Amino acid sequence: MQKRKGVVLAAPKSGSGKTLITCALIEALKEAGVNVCTFKCGPDYIDPMFHRTILGVPGGNLDTYFTGEAKTKEIFMEETPEDAFAVVEGVMGLYDGLGGILEEGSTYHLAKAISLPVILVIDAHGMGRTILPLIQGLLSYDKAGIIKGVILNRVSKMFYASLKELIETELSIEVLGCFTEQRGLHLESRHLGLKLPEEKRDLKEQVCRGADSLKETVSIERILAIGGAGEKDAASPEVDSHENKVTYQRADIYENDMVFQRADIKGNDTHESKLRLAIARDETFCFYYQENLKLLSKMGFELVPFSPLHDKKLPEHISGLLLGGGYPELFAKELSENDSMKTAIREAIRGGLPSLAECGGFLYLHKSLKDMEGRQYSMAGVIDADADYRGKLVRFGYVELTEKESQFLPEKEGIRGHEFHYFDSTENGTDCVAKKPTGNRRWECVWEGENHWWGFPHLYYPSNPSFVEHFYQQAGLYQQSKLKQKDNLK
Repeated sequence: MQKRKGVVLAAPKSGSGKTLITCALIEALKEAGVNVCTFKCGPDYIDPMFHRTILGVPGGNLDTYFTGEAKTKEIFMEETPEDAFAVVEGVMGLYDGLGGILEEGSTYHLAKAISLPVILVIDAHGMGRTILPLIQGLLSYDKAGIIKGVILNRVSKMFYASLKELIETELSIEVLGCFTEQRGLHLESRHLGLKLPEEKRDLKEQVCRGADSLKETVSIERILAIGGAGEKDAASPEVDSHENKVTYQRADIYENDMVFQRADIKGNDTHESKLRLAIARDETFCFYYQENLKLLSKMGFELVPFSPLHDKKLPEHISGLLLGGGYPELFAKELSENDSMKTAIREAIRGGLPSLAECGGFLYLHKSLKDMEGRQYSMAGVIDADADYRGKLVRFGYVELTEKESQFLPEKEGIRGHEFHYFDSTENGTDCVAKKPTGNRRWECVWEGENHWWGFPHLYYPSNPSFVEHFYQQAGLYQQSKLKQKDNLK
Protein backbone atom coordinates (compact mmCIF):
# COMPACT_ATOMS: atom_id res chain seq x y z
CA MET A 1 0.00 0.00 0.00
CA GLN A 2 1.42 3.36 -1.04
CA LYS A 3 2.58 5.69 1.72
CA ARG A 4 0.41 8.76 2.19
CA LYS A 5 1.59 12.36 2.06
CA GLY A 6 1.07 14.88 4.83
CA VAL A 7 2.29 16.47 8.06
CA VAL A 8 1.37 16.46 11.74
CA LEU A 9 1.21 19.84 13.50
CA ALA A 10 2.21 19.52 17.15
CA ALA A 11 3.23 21.78 20.04
CA PRO A 12 4.86 21.63 23.48
CA LYS A 13 1.49 22.32 25.15
CA SER A 14 -2.13 23.26 24.59
CA GLY A 15 -2.82 26.91 23.82
CA SER A 16 0.16 27.26 21.48
CA GLY A 17 -1.98 28.20 18.48
CA LYS A 18 -2.17 24.81 16.75
CA THR A 19 -5.82 25.05 15.74
CA LEU A 20 -5.63 28.52 14.19
CA ILE A 21 -2.42 27.71 12.32
CA THR A 22 -3.84 24.34 11.22
CA CYS A 23 -6.96 26.01 9.82
CA ALA A 24 -4.89 28.72 8.14
CA LEU A 25 -2.61 26.09 6.59
CA ILE A 26 -5.58 24.08 5.32
CA GLU A 27 -7.05 27.17 3.69
CA ALA A 28 -3.69 28.18 2.19
CA LEU A 29 -3.18 24.70 0.74
CA LYS A 30 -6.69 24.70 -0.68
CA GLU A 31 -6.07 28.05 -2.35
CA ALA A 32 -2.89 26.57 -3.84
CA GLY A 33 -4.97 23.83 -5.44
CA VAL A 34 -3.83 21.04 -3.13
CA ASN A 35 -6.27 18.21 -2.41
CA VAL A 36 -6.28 18.39 1.39
CA CYS A 37 -7.77 16.04 3.96
CA THR A 38 -7.70 16.63 7.70
CA PHE A 39 -7.61 14.70 10.95
CA LYS A 40 -7.50 15.47 14.64
CA CYS A 41 -5.34 13.44 17.00
CA GLY A 42 -7.38 12.23 19.94
CA PRO A 43 -11.06 12.21 20.88
CA ASP A 44 -11.97 15.88 20.40
CA TYR A 45 -15.10 16.59 18.32
CA ILE A 46 -14.86 20.34 17.83
CA ASP A 47 -11.55 20.71 16.01
CA PRO A 48 -12.66 18.38 13.17
CA MET A 49 -15.83 20.48 12.92
CA PHE A 50 -13.61 23.52 12.33
CA HIS A 51 -11.61 21.56 9.75
CA ARG A 52 -14.78 20.54 7.91
CA THR A 53 -16.02 24.13 7.95
CA ILE A 54 -12.85 25.34 6.25
CA LEU A 55 -12.39 22.48 3.80
CA GLY A 56 -15.91 21.74 2.71
CA VAL A 57 -15.14 18.03 3.20
CA PRO A 58 -15.40 15.82 6.29
CA GLY A 59 -12.56 15.75 8.78
CA GLY A 60 -12.00 12.83 11.11
CA ASN A 61 -10.29 11.61 14.26
CA LEU A 62 -7.26 9.35 14.64
CA ASP A 63 -6.61 7.88 18.08
CA THR A 64 -4.11 5.17 18.94
CA TYR A 65 -5.76 4.51 22.31
CA PHE A 66 -9.11 3.85 20.67
CA THR A 67 -7.88 1.57 17.90
CA GLY A 68 -4.18 0.74 18.41
CA GLU A 69 -1.36 1.44 15.95
CA ALA A 70 -2.28 -0.99 13.16
CA LYS A 71 -6.01 -0.21 13.01
CA THR A 72 -5.36 3.53 13.30
CA LYS A 73 -2.99 3.40 10.34
CA GLU A 74 -5.56 1.36 8.41
CA ILE A 75 -8.21 4.04 9.06
CA PHE A 76 -5.76 6.77 8.01
CA MET A 77 -4.86 4.98 4.78
CA GLU A 78 -8.51 4.30 3.92
CA GLU A 79 -9.59 7.89 4.55
CA THR A 80 -6.65 9.56 2.78
CA PRO A 81 -6.71 9.35 -1.04
CA GLU A 82 -3.36 8.66 -2.68
CA ASP A 83 -3.38 12.08 -4.34
CA ALA A 84 -4.28 13.94 -1.12
CA PHE A 85 -2.13 15.81 1.39
CA ALA A 86 -3.11 15.11 5.00
CA VAL A 87 -2.94 17.80 7.67
CA VAL A 88 -3.17 16.24 11.14
CA GLU A 89 -3.68 18.49 14.16
CA GLY A 90 -2.06 17.24 17.34
CA VAL A 91 -3.45 17.30 20.86
CA MET A 92 -1.95 18.78 24.05
CA GLY A 93 1.84 18.51 24.11
CA LEU A 94 3.67 16.41 21.52
CA TYR A 95 4.53 13.57 23.91
CA ASP A 96 1.46 13.80 26.19
CA GLY A 97 -0.35 10.48 26.05
CA LEU A 98 -2.50 8.44 28.43
CA GLY A 99 -2.75 10.05 31.83
CA GLY A 100 -0.29 12.68 30.65
CA ILE A 101 2.54 10.28 31.47
CA LEU A 102 2.57 7.63 28.73
CA GLU A 103 3.51 7.97 25.07
CA GLU A 104 0.55 5.82 23.99
CA GLY A 105 -2.25 8.01 22.72
CA SER A 106 0.02 11.01 22.17
CA THR A 107 0.49 13.04 19.00
CA TYR A 108 3.99 11.58 18.71
CA HIS A 109 2.64 8.03 18.97
CA LEU A 110 0.13 8.78 16.21
CA ALA A 111 2.72 10.39 13.93
CA LYS A 112 4.89 7.28 14.18
CA ALA A 113 1.92 4.98 13.59
CA ILE A 114 0.84 6.73 10.37
CA SER A 115 4.41 7.50 9.23
CA LEU A 116 4.08 11.27 8.90
CA PRO A 117 6.66 13.95 9.78
CA VAL A 118 6.01 16.40 12.62
CA ILE A 119 6.12 20.18 12.38
CA LEU A 120 6.34 21.94 15.74
CA VAL A 121 4.26 25.04 16.48
CA ILE A 122 6.12 26.99 19.15
CA ASP A 123 4.54 29.97 20.92
CA ALA A 124 7.55 32.30 20.92
CA HIS A 125 5.79 35.27 22.51
CA GLY A 126 7.95 36.80 25.25
CA MET A 127 10.81 34.42 24.52
CA GLY A 128 14.30 34.81 23.12
CA ARG A 129 17.29 32.50 23.47
CA THR A 130 15.34 30.33 25.91
CA ILE A 131 13.56 28.92 22.88
CA LEU A 132 16.70 26.88 22.13
CA PRO A 133 16.56 24.48 25.11
CA LEU A 134 12.80 24.19 24.65
CA ILE A 135 13.16 22.98 21.06
CA GLN A 136 16.29 20.97 21.88
CA GLY A 137 14.41 19.13 24.61
CA LEU A 138 11.64 18.15 22.21
CA LEU A 139 14.19 17.02 19.63
CA SER A 140 16.13 14.93 22.16
CA TYR A 141 13.05 12.80 22.87
CA ASP A 142 12.43 12.23 19.16
CA LYS A 143 14.01 8.77 18.88
CA ALA A 144 12.25 8.15 15.55
CA GLY A 145 13.69 11.32 14.01
CA ILE A 146 10.34 12.53 12.69
CA ILE A 147 10.40 16.19 13.79
CA LYS A 148 11.27 17.99 10.57
CA GLY A 149 10.45 21.66 11.06
CA VAL A 150 9.34 24.50 13.31
CA ILE A 151 6.81 27.31 12.92
CA LEU A 152 7.15 30.17 15.41
CA ASN A 153 3.84 31.61 16.60
CA ARG A 154 3.17 35.09 18.02
CA VAL A 155 6.50 36.60 17.06
CA SER A 156 7.17 39.85 15.22
CA LYS A 157 8.56 39.72 11.69
CA MET A 158 11.50 41.87 12.82
CA PHE A 159 12.55 39.54 15.65
CA TYR A 160 11.73 36.42 13.64
CA ALA A 161 14.76 36.82 11.37
CA SER A 162 17.09 36.79 14.39
CA LEU A 163 15.33 33.82 16.01
CA LYS A 164 15.37 31.81 12.79
CA GLU A 165 19.12 32.32 12.35
CA LEU A 166 19.75 31.48 16.02
CA ILE A 167 17.71 28.26 15.93
CA GLU A 168 19.05 26.99 12.62
CA THR A 169 22.65 27.80 13.59
CA GLU A 170 22.59 26.06 16.96
CA LEU A 171 20.03 23.29 16.38
CA SER A 172 19.62 20.77 13.57
CA ILE A 173 16.08 21.82 12.66
CA GLU A 174 14.60 23.95 9.89
CA VAL A 175 12.49 26.99 10.78
CA LEU A 176 9.70 27.13 8.22
CA GLY A 177 8.33 30.54 9.09
CA CYS A 178 6.41 32.54 11.63
CA PHE A 179 2.80 33.43 12.35
CA THR A 180 2.57 36.98 13.64
CA GLU A 181 0.14 37.97 16.36
CA GLN A 182 -2.81 39.86 14.89
CA ARG A 183 -5.55 41.72 16.69
CA GLY A 184 -8.93 40.00 16.51
CA LEU A 185 -7.49 36.81 15.06
CA HIS A 186 -8.27 34.08 17.59
CA LEU A 187 -10.68 31.23 18.20
CA GLU A 188 -12.94 31.54 21.23
CA SER A 189 -13.59 28.76 23.70
CA ARG A 190 -16.18 27.54 26.19
CA HIS A 191 -16.35 24.86 28.87
CA LEU A 192 -15.98 21.94 26.42
CA GLY A 193 -13.16 23.56 24.45
CA LEU A 194 -13.39 25.65 21.30
CA LYS A 195 -16.73 27.23 20.51
CA LEU A 196 -18.71 25.56 17.76
CA PRO A 197 -17.95 26.92 14.29
CA GLU A 198 -21.53 28.03 13.67
CA GLU A 199 -21.31 30.28 16.73
CA LYS A 200 -18.38 32.22 15.32
CA ARG A 201 -19.98 33.99 12.39
CA ASP A 202 -16.76 35.59 11.24
CA LEU A 203 -14.76 32.36 11.51
CA LYS A 204 -14.35 31.88 7.77
CA GLU A 205 -13.17 35.46 7.35
CA GLN A 206 -10.72 35.03 10.23
CA VAL A 207 -9.29 31.85 8.76
CA CYS A 208 -8.93 33.48 5.33
CA ARG A 209 -7.07 36.33 7.01
CA GLY A 210 -4.90 33.79 8.77
CA ALA A 211 -4.20 31.99 5.50
CA ASP A 212 -3.20 35.25 3.82
CA SER A 213 -0.82 35.97 6.69
CA LEU A 214 0.56 32.43 6.68
CA LYS A 215 1.33 32.55 2.96
CA GLU A 216 3.41 35.69 3.52
CA THR A 217 5.51 34.38 6.39
CA VAL A 218 5.54 30.55 6.20
CA SER A 219 7.02 28.43 3.41
CA ILE A 220 4.08 26.40 2.11
CA GLU A 221 6.41 24.84 -0.46
CA ARG A 222 8.70 23.49 2.26
CA ILE A 223 5.75 22.08 4.22
CA LEU A 224 4.59 20.24 1.09
CA ALA A 225 8.10 18.97 0.44
CA ILE A 226 8.56 17.77 4.03
CA GLY A 227 5.21 16.01 3.77
CA GLY A 228 6.32 14.15 0.64
CA ALA A 229 4.40 16.18 -1.95
CA GLY A 230 5.89 17.65 -5.10
CA GLU A 231 4.82 20.41 -7.43
CA LYS A 232 2.58 17.96 -9.32
CA ASP A 233 0.39 17.69 -6.23
CA ALA A 234 -0.65 21.34 -6.44
CA ALA A 235 -3.09 22.32 -9.16
CA SER A 236 -4.02 25.79 -10.30
CA PRO A 237 -6.10 27.41 -7.57
CA GLU A 238 -9.70 28.17 -8.36
CA VAL A 239 -10.46 31.79 -9.18
CA ASP A 240 -12.37 33.09 -6.20
CA SER A 241 -13.08 36.60 -5.07
CA HIS A 242 -12.43 37.54 -1.46
CA GLU A 243 -16.14 38.18 -1.09
CA ASN A 244 -16.95 34.62 -2.12
CA LYS A 245 -14.09 33.28 -0.06
CA VAL A 246 -15.55 34.57 3.18
CA THR A 247 -19.20 33.77 2.51
CA TYR A 248 -20.45 31.96 5.60
CA GLN A 249 -23.84 30.43 6.09
CA ARG A 250 -25.19 27.94 8.55
CA ALA A 251 -25.46 25.34 5.79
CA ASP A 252 -21.67 25.42 5.41
CA ILE A 253 -21.38 23.73 8.79
CA TYR A 254 -23.64 20.81 8.06
CA GLU A 255 -23.80 20.12 4.35
CA ASN A 256 -20.44 18.34 4.32
CA ASP A 257 -20.99 16.44 7.54
CA MET A 258 -21.18 12.70 6.99
CA VAL A 259 -24.62 12.52 8.58
CA PHE A 260 -25.97 14.69 5.74
CA GLN A 261 -24.27 12.66 3.03
CA ARG A 262 -26.20 9.44 3.51
CA ALA A 263 -26.88 9.20 -0.23
CA ASP A 264 -23.16 9.32 -0.92
CA ILE A 265 -21.96 6.94 1.77
CA LYS A 266 -20.55 3.86 0.10
CA GLY A 267 -20.28 0.89 2.40
CA ASN A 268 -19.56 -2.77 1.78
CA ASP A 269 -23.02 -3.86 2.86
CA THR A 270 -25.30 -5.90 0.63
CA HIS A 271 -28.54 -4.77 2.28
CA GLU A 272 -31.21 -4.21 -0.35
CA SER A 273 -33.33 -2.12 2.01
CA LYS A 274 -31.44 -0.25 4.71
CA LEU A 275 -32.83 0.22 8.19
CA ARG A 276 -33.54 3.89 8.90
CA LEU A 277 -31.63 5.30 11.89
CA ALA A 278 -32.83 8.67 13.20
CA ILE A 279 -29.84 10.79 14.25
CA ALA A 280 -30.31 13.99 16.28
CA ARG A 281 -28.34 16.68 14.46
CA ASP A 282 -28.75 20.38 15.10
CA GLU A 283 -27.21 23.18 17.17
CA THR A 284 -27.82 21.13 20.30
CA PHE A 285 -26.72 17.64 19.28
CA CYS A 286 -23.64 17.81 17.09
CA PHE A 287 -20.87 15.59 18.48
CA TYR A 288 -20.44 12.56 16.23
CA TYR A 289 -17.31 10.72 15.16
CA GLN A 290 -17.30 10.45 11.38
CA GLU A 291 -15.84 6.95 11.78
CA ASN A 292 -18.88 5.97 13.88
CA LEU A 293 -21.29 7.24 11.24
CA LYS A 294 -19.43 5.40 8.49
CA LEU A 295 -19.50 2.16 10.48
CA LEU A 296 -23.24 2.53 11.07
CA SER A 297 -23.74 3.04 7.35
CA LYS A 298 -21.55 0.08 6.40
CA MET A 299 -23.53 -2.07 8.80
CA GLY A 300 -26.67 -1.27 6.80
CA PHE A 301 -28.26 1.80 8.37
CA GLU A 302 -29.63 4.72 6.39
CA LEU A 303 -28.70 7.78 8.43
CA VAL A 304 -31.70 10.09 8.80
CA PRO A 305 -30.99 13.45 10.48
CA PHE A 306 -33.64 15.23 12.53
CA SER A 307 -33.74 18.08 15.06
CA PRO A 308 -35.07 17.63 18.62
CA LEU A 309 -34.85 21.42 18.79
CA HIS A 310 -36.81 22.41 15.68
CA ASP A 311 -38.81 19.37 14.49
CA LYS A 312 -42.12 18.38 16.02
CA LYS A 313 -41.89 14.64 15.43
CA LEU A 314 -39.44 11.86 14.68
CA PRO A 315 -38.71 10.86 11.07
CA GLU A 316 -41.06 8.23 9.69
CA HIS A 317 -40.34 4.51 9.32
CA ILE A 318 -37.31 4.46 11.62
CA SER A 319 -35.89 1.37 13.31
CA GLY A 320 -33.43 3.06 15.65
CA LEU A 321 -32.57 6.34 17.39
CA LEU A 322 -29.19 7.95 18.10
CA LEU A 323 -28.90 10.98 20.39
CA GLY A 324 -25.31 12.25 20.32
CA GLY A 325 -23.48 14.70 22.51
CA GLY A 326 -23.54 18.46 22.36
CA TYR A 327 -24.87 21.37 24.37
CA PRO A 328 -28.45 20.69 25.55
CA GLU A 329 -27.81 23.00 28.52
CA LEU A 330 -27.54 25.97 26.14
CA PHE A 331 -30.89 25.17 24.55
CA ALA A 332 -32.64 23.68 27.59
CA LYS A 333 -35.55 26.15 27.43
CA GLU A 334 -36.20 25.49 23.73
CA LEU A 335 -35.88 21.72 24.16
CA SER A 336 -38.22 21.84 27.13
CA GLU A 337 -40.84 23.80 25.19
CA ASN A 338 -40.85 21.32 22.28
CA ASP A 339 -43.37 19.04 23.99
CA SER A 340 -44.38 17.15 20.87
CA MET A 341 -40.81 15.99 20.21
CA LYS A 342 -40.23 15.04 23.85
CA THR A 343 -43.44 13.01 23.79
CA ALA A 344 -42.57 11.38 20.46
CA ILE A 345 -39.15 10.25 21.69
CA ARG A 346 -40.45 9.06 25.05
CA GLU A 347 -43.28 7.05 23.50
CA ALA A 348 -41.06 5.61 20.77
CA ILE A 349 -38.47 4.35 23.27
CA ARG A 350 -41.13 2.98 25.59
CA GLY A 351 -42.63 1.29 22.55
CA GLY A 352 -39.41 -0.64 21.98
CA LEU A 353 -37.46 1.58 19.54
CA PRO A 354 -33.74 0.66 19.90
CA SER A 355 -31.82 3.71 21.11
CA LEU A 356 -28.35 5.02 21.89
CA ALA A 357 -27.74 8.21 23.88
CA GLU A 358 -24.38 9.76 24.77
CA CYS A 359 -23.61 12.63 27.14
CA GLY A 360 -25.83 15.48 25.86
CA GLY A 361 -28.27 12.96 24.43
CA PHE A 362 -28.23 11.15 27.78
CA LEU A 363 -29.06 14.43 29.57
CA TYR A 364 -31.99 14.99 27.20
CA LEU A 365 -33.54 11.66 28.22
CA HIS A 366 -33.65 12.75 31.88
CA LYS A 367 -36.74 13.95 33.71
CA SER A 368 -35.20 17.41 34.12
CA LEU A 369 -32.07 19.43 33.40
CA LYS A 370 -30.87 22.34 35.53
CA ASP A 371 -28.70 24.78 33.57
CA MET A 372 -25.64 26.76 34.68
CA GLU A 373 -27.84 29.52 36.15
CA GLY A 374 -29.82 27.03 38.22
CA ARG A 375 -32.95 27.13 36.05
CA GLN A 376 -34.66 23.76 35.83
CA TYR A 377 -36.32 22.52 32.64
CA SER A 378 -38.32 19.40 31.88
CA MET A 379 -36.73 16.99 29.40
CA ALA A 380 -37.95 13.85 27.63
CA GLY A 381 -38.57 11.93 30.86
CA VAL A 382 -37.38 8.54 29.63
CA ILE A 383 -35.00 8.23 32.59
CA ASP A 384 -36.43 8.90 36.05
CA ALA A 385 -33.52 11.08 37.13
CA ASP A 386 -32.43 14.72 37.19
CA ALA A 387 -29.26 16.35 35.87
CA ASP A 388 -27.54 19.56 36.88
CA TYR A 389 -24.38 21.65 36.47
CA ARG A 390 -21.60 20.88 38.96
CA GLY A 391 -19.32 23.85 38.25
CA LYS A 392 -16.28 21.72 37.46
CA LEU A 393 -15.27 18.78 35.32
CA VAL A 394 -17.06 15.78 36.78
CA ARG A 395 -15.29 13.15 34.71
CA PHE A 396 -12.68 13.67 32.05
CA GLY A 397 -10.57 11.49 29.81
CA TYR A 398 -10.36 8.06 28.24
CA VAL A 399 -12.34 5.09 29.53
CA GLU A 400 -12.86 1.46 28.64
CA LEU A 401 -16.35 0.15 29.30
CA THR A 402 -17.30 -3.43 30.10
CA GLU A 403 -20.80 -4.78 30.70
CA LYS A 404 -21.84 -6.52 33.88
CA GLU A 405 -24.03 -8.78 31.75
CA SER A 406 -23.17 -9.25 28.09
CA GLN A 407 -25.69 -7.56 25.79
CA PHE A 408 -24.07 -5.26 23.24
CA LEU A 409 -20.59 -6.79 23.46
CA PRO A 410 -19.16 -10.32 23.53
CA GLU A 411 -18.34 -11.55 27.02
CA LYS A 412 -15.16 -10.14 28.56
CA GLU A 413 -14.77 -7.60 25.75
CA GLY A 414 -14.92 -3.83 26.18
CA ILE A 415 -15.47 -0.73 24.10
CA ARG A 416 -13.40 2.43 24.37
CA GLY A 417 -14.45 6.04 24.57
CA HIS A 418 -14.02 9.20 26.59
CA GLU A 419 -15.88 11.46 29.01
CA PHE A 420 -15.81 15.25 29.27
CA HIS A 421 -18.69 16.85 31.13
CA TYR A 422 -19.51 19.46 33.77
CA PHE A 423 -23.02 18.12 34.34
CA ASP A 424 -23.93 15.06 36.34
CA SER A 425 -26.97 12.89 36.97
CA THR A 426 -28.70 11.70 40.10
CA GLU A 427 -28.73 8.27 38.41
CA ASN A 428 -25.80 7.54 36.08
CA GLY A 429 -26.76 3.91 35.62
CA THR A 430 -25.07 0.78 36.95
CA ASP A 431 -25.07 -1.66 34.04
CA CYS A 432 -21.45 -1.10 32.96
CA VAL A 433 -18.11 -0.47 34.60
CA ALA A 434 -15.83 2.28 33.31
CA LYS A 435 -12.09 1.98 33.89
CA LYS A 436 -9.37 4.54 33.28
CA PRO A 437 -6.49 3.31 31.09
CA THR A 438 -3.95 4.29 33.76
CA GLY A 439 -4.29 3.61 37.47
CA ASN A 440 -7.06 1.62 39.09
CA ARG A 441 -9.92 4.11 39.07
CA ARG A 442 -13.24 2.61 38.00
CA TRP A 443 -16.94 3.38 38.47
CA GLU A 444 -20.40 2.16 37.53
CA CYS A 445 -22.25 3.87 34.69
CA VAL A 446 -24.69 3.46 31.77
CA TRP A 447 -28.34 2.46 31.55
CA GLU A 448 -28.35 -0.62 29.36
CA GLY A 449 -30.84 -3.16 28.12
CA GLU A 450 -31.01 -5.52 25.18
CA ASN A 451 -31.91 -2.68 22.82
CA HIS A 452 -30.67 0.51 24.50
CA TRP A 453 -27.46 2.09 25.80
CA TRP A 454 -27.62 5.47 27.56
CA GLY A 455 -24.79 7.15 29.45
CA PHE A 456 -22.20 9.91 29.65
CA PRO A 457 -19.33 8.17 27.81
CA HIS A 458 -18.78 9.04 24.15
CA LEU A 459 -18.08 5.71 22.43
CA TYR A 460 -15.73 5.09 19.52
CA TYR A 461 -17.45 2.25 17.68
CA PRO A 462 -14.43 1.03 15.64
CA SER A 463 -12.78 0.07 18.95
CA ASN A 464 -15.31 -2.79 19.04
CA PRO A 465 -17.58 -3.09 15.96
CA SER A 466 -19.60 -5.80 17.74
CA PHE A 467 -21.41 -2.93 19.48
CA VAL A 468 -22.82 -1.71 16.15
CA GLU A 469 -23.58 -5.26 15.00
CA HIS A 470 -25.75 -5.85 18.07
CA PHE A 471 -27.55 -2.53 17.67
CA TYR A 472 -28.24 -3.29 14.01
CA GLN A 473 -29.66 -6.69 14.92
CA GLN A 474 -31.96 -5.07 17.47
CA ALA A 475 -33.09 -2.51 14.90
CA GLY A 476 -33.85 -5.35 12.49
CA LEU A 477 -35.92 -7.18 15.10
CA TYR A 478 -37.82 -3.98 15.83
CA GLN A 479 -38.57 -3.47 12.14
CA GLN A 480 -39.79 -7.07 11.84
CA SER A 481 -42.09 -6.62 14.84
CA LYS A 482 -43.53 -3.45 13.31
CA LEU A 483 -44.13 -5.18 9.98
CA LYS A 484 -45.82 -8.09 11.77
CA GLN A 485 -48.07 -5.66 13.66
CA LYS A 486 -48.95 -3.99 10.38
CA ASP A 487 -49.79 -7.33 8.75
CA ASN A 488 -52.01 -8.29 11.68
CA LEU A 489 -54.04 -5.13 11.18
CA LYS A 490 -54.81 -5.97 7.57
